[in-house]
Amino acid sequence: MNYPELKLFINGEWVSHTTSGTFEVVNPADGSVLGTAPIAGPAELELAERAAAQAFPVWARMVPLDRFKVITKATSLMRARVNEIARILTLEQGKPLAEAQREVLLSADIIDFLAEEAKRLPLRNVPPRVANIIAQTVQRVPVGPVAAFTPWNFPCNLPARKLGGALAAGCSVVIKPAEETPATCLEIARAFADAGLPAGVLNVVFGDPAQISEALISSRAIAKVSFTGSTRVGRLLGALSGQHLKRYTAELGGHAPVVVCADADPVTTAKLSVTAKYRGAGQVCASPIRFMVHRSIYAQFRETFVTSTLALKVGNGLDDGVNVGPLIAERRLSEMQSLVDDAVGQGAKLLCGGHRLDRPGFFYAPTVLEDVPRTCRVQQEEPFGPIALLEPFDDLEVALERANSLPYGLAAYVFTRDLATAHRFGQSLEAGMVGINHFGVSQPETPFGGMKDSGMGSESGLEGLLAYTDVKLVSVAT
Repeated sequence: MNYPELKLFINGEWVSHTTSGTFEVVNPADGSVLGTAPIAGPAELELAERAAAQAFPVWARMVPLDRFKVITKATSLMRARVNEIARILTLEQGKPLAEAQREVLLSADIIDFLAEEAKRLPLRNVPPRVANIIAQTVQRVPVGPVAAFTPWNFPCNLPARKLGGALAAGCSVVIKPAEETPATCLEIARAFADAGLPAGVLNVVFGDPAQISEALISSRAIAKVSFTGSTRVGRLLGALSGQHLKRYTAELGGHAPVVVCADADPVTTAKLSVTAKYRGAGQVCASPIRFMVHRSIYAQFRETFVTSTLALKVGNGLDDGVNVGPLIAERRLSEMQSLVDDAVGQGAKLLCGGHRLDRPGFFYAPTVLEDVPRTCRVQQEEPFGPIALLEPFDDLEVALERANSLPYGLAAYVFTRDLATAHRFGQSLEAGMVGINHFGVSQPETPFGGMKDSGMGSESGLEGLLAYTDVKLVSVAT
């Protein structure tokens, strides 16, 4: 399948042209232009807001079982179209095709779980204190039309989390996917439209991010805002949401530590770490970055980590055997180089990588740095790219303190065979998600979210569904 024609999706209609101009979508694997997309201007945004507001009461009044049938018909279409959607995802985002296929299938599972949970949202009866009150029930009701904003690194998974929770709860949505990767979200919308979702329940717009976020968040039609992206932008949208008293969920940046204890298998752990580190070319918010390894096994871990990194095949995600695709844009290459140059300039050791690959596209060599001073930018800022930091430690208390030293708190990982150590780190690590002896902290059934500067609230799991509801007490007297 070729890259599809890009259109807005508003009130059940596909919009090809606007008066606000267009933007180009680029293939990060070779720099070629994939397509041209219309920009949603004030007129289109007003139409989308109005459509969501008008569709909300219709969708909210449907019984959860009927919403479930529409939603799961859409996810069945996503699974049937997995190869086509995954190819589109790889073309615009760059990740290996096998990763893209897994992402589409997992996204369908996420949406299905949320739709299933919505059939049994809790309804709590509270015993009354006085005789003439015959019933008191605490209900969960849909919060209202939602404005959702998603980034480019998981063009299917991240929209699925927001759409799954919002639609299952009974909310309508205006979603703005990243301008770098709009077509994948449009294919999700196509599946919902083909499944019979009422017009206006789901609307897809893109264009000028600042203009769109300002218009949607300040709109009286929008009741809830959900954002995934950088901490800097998350603060801005959170402040704007607070100004308008809108419910707000934010999944923001991370700088995940990995503590490898003396009793862990250094070879197996290093191989697992390389796979997790360079998945998505490191452009993953929960990506492991700071690898702190006990000195007694550090040499083995280091050797295996570097050897495994050098063995990775970097290339076009559509080619067979590729492990690591390109970065999303030219600007990310210069940012990677700036971080590496700053670290090396301050005394860090470059073990491998550290340079752009000499080929078309936005490819950066998987990079490993050792003994990186704390003053380096890469020790403080989320690199969001294929850069790993290795360092030995001697004392677990020091490793724990170091792991918790940054303002980020999204994901953290520990490898140990000792049950007491596992429980201790599980309790003490300041992160919304802690993986012990594995990196798979994101599942459809589990909440995904962080602490501290890594966000507020959760997506996925029951918590992700409840985030799109309000609490209502109904008290009945005779």
